[in-house]
Amino acid sequence: MVPSLMFYSGSELLEGPVFDRENNLLYFVSILDYLVYCYNPDTNEILSVKLDSPVGCIYLSGNRTVLAASKNGFFEIDFNTLQKQFVFQMNIDSSVRYNDGIKDSAGRIIVGTMGYPEVKEKIGQVYSYHKGQYETIIENTTISNGLAFSLDDRFLYFIDTPTKKVAKYLYNSGSGKVVFDSYVIEFKGKGSPDGMSIDSDGMLWVAEWGGGCVSKWNPLNGHKLEEHNLPCPNVTSCCFDNFSNLYVTTAKSESSNDTYGGGLFYIEIN
Repeated sequence: MVPSLMFYSGSELLEGPVFDRENNLLYFVSILDYLVYCYNPDTNEILSVKLDSPVGCIYLSGNRTVLAASKNGFFEIDFNTLQKQFVFQMNIDSSVRYNDGIKDSAGRIIVGTMGYPEVKEKIGQVYSYHKGQYETIIENTTISNGLAFSLDDRFLYFIDTPTKKVAKYLYNSGSGKVVFDSYVIEFKGKGSPDGMSIDSDGMLWVAEWGGGCVSKWNPLNGHKLEEHNLPCPNVTSCCFDNFSNLYVTTAKSESSNDTYGGGLFYIEIN
């Protein structure tokens, strides 16, 4: 249950872990270093490819290939060759960058934005991109963060970090349309919700920025079920591997209690 440090290179802001269960590989990003990482837990090999602008998240696209959302556009990265190729860009404002993202069951790319280089209130959006077309599905966000689909794809859970809440939207997987339903979780402690993942029981696991932990919640009643502490305050996101254990990304902070903030950790839940 004690977090194990898996990778540390002094990064300011690690984010966006995504586990490829078919090929047993972990991908994550160092946003402000413009880096996308591929980690092989069988060999402990870590590869990286650098883009030319901040990179917020990645999407699995094939064996050792991913699509990365950077401020200057979406790039396909092939970790077999360590090559990158521009794929497309959406018409986003110059004062924002992409942050968190997820794919839906139909292959749509869902991605949120936030102010960059300065965070500004309500200039973010959440976009849906599919087959060369894109549209805004959530408006007026500040720090678009955690995204997770319910197990039956009927709901999209979403975090706009400064609200300190998890919102639930009705989701139409046929059309990609969303309709706000309710807020299902509220954070009343010092931590603010950041990245998020859903487990096989439909429970939400939320990384707490400033809270130094990953917490588990029941979105049906808003109850907090458990938490797992990290040795650094700014916990940014998490994802599950093939053993239902957690990979957790973190960021640096000003705290004197910060140990390896900006590192990648592993927590054995089972």
